[in-house]
Amino acid sequence: MAVLFFGIAMVLLFSMYSVYSATPVSAASEGVQITYGSVIKLMHEKTKFRLHSHDVPYGSGSGQQSVTGFPGVDDSNSYWIVKPIPDTSAKQGDAIKSGELVRLQHMRTRKWLHSHLHASPISGNMEVSCFGGEEESDTGDYWRVEIEGNGKTWRQEQRVRLQHVDTGGYLHSHDKKYTRIAGGQQEVCSVREKKADNIWLAAEGVYLPVKESK
Repeated sequence: MAVLFFGIAMVLLFSMYSVYSATPVSAASEGVQITYGSVIKLMHEKTKFRLHSHDVPYGSGSGQQSVTGFPGVDDSNSYWIVKPIPDTSAKQGDAIKSGELVRLQHMRTRKWLHSHLHASPISGNMEVSCFGGEEESDTGDYWRVEIEGNGKTWRQEQRVRLQHVDTGGYLHSHDKKYTRIAGGQQEVCSVREKKADNIWLAAEGVYLPVKESK
């Protein structure tokens, strides 16, 4: 199944970026750099759940598309496209440095990873949702990449935190799980404190190679 969804991701990636001729780097390559245009899964370090979304709205808070942690590796709703924020010089294939602002677009629904001050359903922390679309994005979709340790550019399996620009909260998850609509999936939210539960790693995906400047 993992091979099947990896193949699907590659087909979708080429259809979205047909103008880019470089060969994608397999996620099996250790420590490859994450570049704009790459399609990745984010794994929560402590619980090993993947950042996930689906076309199911929250029943409270904003009512926007829900974001959860998913226990399996194979689900195609856990793929995210790494994109720059608008009005920057960043281009597809550029490496992403520590401190840089990015957006994460959910591959299946085309909405952006988003946060705000609404309370999350289980813990009452800040809610994380998916919102907008190709032509609709705002600063609530901006996340700052903070690399743990001495690394200067974001790489696969490197420990990172993602800090939401508008609220200052860190993308967070824990072992608090939903019991009904998303039974077995765990809450994803945002908290302002740096904690062990804020750490994520880029795992499976299709990584575009660094585009060499001419």
